[in-house]
Amino acid sequence: RMIYFDTAATTWPKPPQVAEAMVHFLEEVGANPGRAAHRQAVEAGRIVYDAREAVAELFNAPDPLRVVFGANVTEALNLALVGLLRPGDHVVTSSMEHNSVMRPLRALEREGVELTVVRCSPEGFLDPADVEAALRPHTKLVVLNHASNVVGTLLPLAEVGRICRQHDLLLLVDAAQTGGAYPVDVQADQIDLLAFTGHKSLYGPMGTGGLIVGERVDVKRLEPLKRGGTGSRSEHEEQPDFLPDMCESGTLNVVGLAGLAAGVRWVMARGVDRIRAHEVELTRRLIAGLCEIRGVTVYGGHDAGLQTATVSFNVAGMASSEVGLRLDEECGIMCRVGLHCAPAAHKTIGTFPAGTVRFGLGAFNTADEVDAAEAAVRALAQEA
Repeated sequence: RMIYFDTAATTWPKPPQVAEAMVHFLEEVGANPGRAAHRQAVEAGRIVYDAREAVAELFNAPDPLRVVFGANVTEALNLALVGLLRPGDHVVTSSMEHNSVMRPLRALEREGVELTVVRCSPEGFLDPADVEAALRPHTKLVVLNHASNVVGTLLPLAEVGRICRQHDLLLLVDAAQTGGAYPVDVQADQIDLLAFTGHKSLYGPMGTGGLIVGERVDVKRLEPLKRGGTGSRSEHEEQPDFLPDMCESGTLNVVGLAGLAAGVRWVMARGVDRIRAHEVELTRRLIAGLCEIRGVTVYGGHDAGLQTATVSFNVAGMASSEVGLRLDEECGIMCRVGLHCAPAAHKTIGTFPAGTVRFGLGAFNTADEVDAAEAAVRALAQEA
């Protein structure tokens, strides 16, 4: 049977409650929130606010109205970076970032924003002292992923958060790989801006995500990515100046947000700690098994407790693309190969430009699937 090991790209399957919530909206509600006062529009608005409350509760954000929804984590990161940084500002990031951070930063660099990329270890770890050493008098922001989408290594958010507070800087976190799979607390970790996506470990549908905007962020300095109809202050031709409306022009993906709320509430009912413990157990089993195979190189820190359930490896004598194709066609194992939209990370771990084979495990995977995947990789390695 098929083994789905591509959770780092998107989770599958989804909890049944997700589809049920989306079907309910389409069949029973269907209206546009904030655009009318009739009962179905009011119910649509309630569904959107329920999604805000669910996200705020999961990440311990104090104000649901500072949860801004968008299409995905990439849009959220662009909103924070493009919306807050100006020419002459300095920003610090790491060498393990996804292109959803690096590409906006490189574009801003061409417009006069100064950028420092702090080098991580070949295993993907970051020393907080290196972040502090990179700060300058005109530094405005530090942006980090919480965990690498290539090797799963966790970056020290709480420590960097303390450094940012000590220097009166904002901390922007890309939680695409950890939201729902690892405990994230915007208050305890001193995170000012948290970008999240719905379709990964929040177990919602694609086309959902957003940005949690902390109280330390001066909303007056945040430029929206787009302007237009919001359903509020319709008598004015100027954009509203309050959250979330100022950053949510146009009709939201309400059917998607219905599914997102259901996914988040499923995660909270199951328990992030329980999900995390299950994934750590599977990751430890997978790393141990792959490391025993002659000809297989496993990247990262080899410690399941210091990473997410994402494991990258290569088979000597075989391109990652060939390994991925054969795992799919011959073994029914779905995984991702190549550079994973993170060339900086692959340069850091020494796998650029060839890339790696990536197994991404999730809440629905089992130990039997891990053992089957290990046996499949062993067979390929012996052949190579």
